[in-house]
Amino acid sequence: MFAPTARPEVLALRRSAIRDVANEAWGRPDVLTFWFGESDRPTPAFIREAGARALSEGRTFYTHNLGTAELRGALSDYLGGLHGRPIGTERIAVANSGVNALMLAAQAVVSPGDRVVVVTPVWPNVMEIPRILSATVEGVSLEAAQGKWRLDLDRLMDALTPDTRMLVINSPNNPTGWTLPAQDRAAILARCRQYGIWLVGDDVYERLTFDGRASAPSFLELAKDGDRVIGCNTFSKAWRMTGWRLGWMVLPPELMEPMGVLLEYNTSCAPDFVQAAAATALRDGEAYVAEVRAELAAAKDQVLAALRAMPGVEAPEPDGGMYAFFRVAGCTDSVALAKQIIEAAGVGLAPGVAFGDEGEGWLRWCFANRPEKNAAGLERLAGFLAR
Repeated sequence: MFAPTARPEVLALRRSAIRDVANEAWGRPDVLTFWFGESDRPTPAFIREAGARALSEGRTFYTHNLGTAELRGALSDYLGGLHGRPIGTERIAVANSGVNALMLAAQAVVSPGDRVVVVTPVWPNVMEIPRILSATVEGVSLEAAQGKWRLDLDRLMDALTPDTRMLVINSPNNPTGWTLPAQDRAAILARCRQYGIWLVGDDVYERLTFDGRASAPSFLELAKDGDRVIGCNTFSKAWRMTGWRLGWMVLPPELMEPMGVLLEYNTSCAPDFVQAAAATALRDGEAYVAEVRAELAAAKDQVLAALRAMPGVEAPEPDGGMYAFFRVAGCTDSVALAKQIIEAAGVGLAPGVAFGDEGEGWLRWCFANRPEKNAAGLERLAGFLAR
C-alpha cells in the first residue's frame, strides 16, 4: 500500500508558530490576547448594515469571477483618488481575502523551481505561499538600528538577480511596521524592469501610517502600462473587516483574463452581500479610516512607551501597521518565552520566530485594542519581567 501522505513540498511547510502559541491558551478567559493581527472592535455599523441589507435583498447568488461591477467601480474610484492616477476596473480583480490575493498572484506567475525574494521578517504566509508552488524563497532582512527598522537597499538590489521571478514587499510591514521609503521605489522598480521580475506589493497596511499621510508610498503610483507590478490588498485592517474575508488585486491588463480563470478554479467568486458591504466601506468609510489611523497612533504611543520603560526591552519605532515588534534581553527562544508569558502573566503574544529565523528573540504585540486592554496587558507583562 502507498502511504496516504501529502506531497513533500506541503509536508515541508513551516507550521505557524503564532497558532502553536495561541493553541496553548485558546478560549481561556484569563488570558489577554494580542497575538493576532486583529482589532478588538467589530466592523462598524454602517458596513454591517450594508451587508445585512444585501442579505435581506436576497443577494446570495454567484457573482462574476472578477467581482461585481459595483465593487470594482468603487475600488477604481477609491484607488484613483488615493494614488493620484487612474486605475480602471479593467485592472481590478476581487479576491476572497488578502491572503487569497497573494496566493492567486503567485499562482499566476510562479512556476516550480522559480526563485522568489521577500523582504523579511514577514507574515509567514508570504514566505510559504511560493513554497506551496514548489518555488524557492530567499529573504532579505530588515535591520533594527537607532531605534528604527531599516532596509539595506544595496543588499536587496544584490538579491534581485536575472534568475529572480518575483519580489514581494510588505509595506508597512508585519511585524515590524517598517515602511518602504518613497525614494527607494524607483530604484527597485527599475531593477525589476531590467530583469523582468514580478513585483508584488503586499499593501494590506497601507492606510495605517503614523507620519500624517493618508497612505504609505505605493508602487501603483509609479507603475506604467506593461510593468510586471501586482498590488494585493484587503478590507480586513483599515475597515476592521477581518471576518468578512475579502480582498482585491490591481493587475496588468494582460493578467486579467487568466486571473478570472484562476479565480474560477480557486473559489469561483466572492459572496455578493460581502461585496456590497465592501462597496459601502469604500464610498462612505474615509472618515472612519482616519479614525482608525488616529486610534492606532495613540495605541502605538501607549504601548511603545510602556515597553521601553521595562527592563531589558528594545522596541524600535514602527512607521505604520498595528504592531510593536520588541525583544527582551537574553531571549533566544521566542516560542518558549511567549508560552511562559501566557502561563505566568496571562498575556498572549506572537513569537518573533513565526516571521522567520531573523525574528527569533523578538515578540509581536498587536496594539489594535482599546486603551484599557493594552494597559492591562502591559501591566501584567511589566510584572512578569520585574520578577
